[in-house]
Amino acid sequence: MRPVYYLGIFFPVAVALELAHADPVLVFSAAAIAVVPCAAVMGEATEAIAAKTGPGIGGLLNVTFGNAPELIIAFFALLEGLQEVVKASIVGSIIGNTLLVLGAAMLIGGLPRDKQTFSRTAANAQSAMLLLALAALIFPALFQLIHGGGLPAVGEERVDFGSDLEKLSFGVAIILLVSYVAGLFFSLKTHRAVFNPYQEEAEEEAHHWSVRQAAIYLGVSAVLVGLMAEILVGSISEASEDIGLSEFFVGLFVVAIVGNAAEHWVAVLVASKDKMDLAVNIAIGSSAQIALFVAPLLVLLSFVFGPDPMALVFNGYELGALIFAVLIANFVTQEGESNWFEGVQLLALYAVLGLVFYFA
Repeated sequence: MRPVYYLGIFFPVAVALELAHADPVLVFSAAAIAVVPCAAVMGEATEAIAAKTGPGIGGLLNVTFGNAPELIIAFFALLEGLQEVVKASIVGSIIGNTLLVLGAAMLIGGLPRDKQTFSRTAANAQSAMLLLALAALIFPALFQLIHGGGLPAVGEERVDFGSDLEKLSFGVAIILLVSYVAGLFFSLKTHRAVFNPYQEEAEEEAHHWSVRQAAIYLGVSAVLVGLMAEILVGSISEASEDIGLSEFFVGLFVVAIVGNAAEHWVAVLVASKDKMDLAVNIAIGSSAQIALFVAPLLVLLSFVFGPDPMALVFNGYELGALIFAVLIANFVTQEGESNWFEGVQLLALYAVLGLVFYFA
């Protein structure tokens, strides 16, 4: 048994602490650590599936299961009216995948090699989808500013932007979801060969898990991480206050990293094995899925659940981070190759954003 699996002991610990109404910091920490062994299982399961289906579908399955916990975290935050925390976690996931995950994958995978290559066509398709989503996510804020309104301030939990922006956000959400479905059809049907360039060779690779076993492990892991996500949401407000960090920072970095631990683990793991196609599909694909699927779905859910509908209006810090992260992701994937120094640069920008958001 791999040592990381022993961290599974934190599952019952987190549940026991939650039932005992223990210190929120302890509850939050235990639940966060309990996500790690699930990420390890999901990593191996995704690798097993990718060996049979190729990097495109392997990456799609990983981001789908990997983003389920974050969707659950955000949903429960919506129920509690923490809309700005939800938007912070959305931004945190996008910049985390495009800077932290992709940067770590390029660094770890590139250290023992001169360079690594990946499908430029597939990466550009994912990056283009992400760029489209960026424009859609920015325009509601521009609408607010042009009409004399202000952006939400750091530290606010919920802001009422009025019915016009709520309706605009609803329409944008529908368009993004339609675009996401079209992207799935493009990558899995009409241009499947582009996203699975090594399918024949991959089918010949041996793995001790069958596709059925791997799919079961993926599903079980996602459910367990979802349970921990629910506990995280219940303790986030008090834990952030006790630690001395704002809910804004916790949503942007702590919740985003915990919620995406599966993708983080898998992308670095496969990059270290020189499978950069899968690593790039995970990092960029996960960001695109957050922007095109998770964010608009949360907007639609907010019209049914929670105290008020959630408008897609981000604060100035979040808008700046989104713009630079997405543009840089497009730039570094254009050539279809990477090296360890590009990874260092991505990680450096992520660290700078961390400092800015800490003092925001």
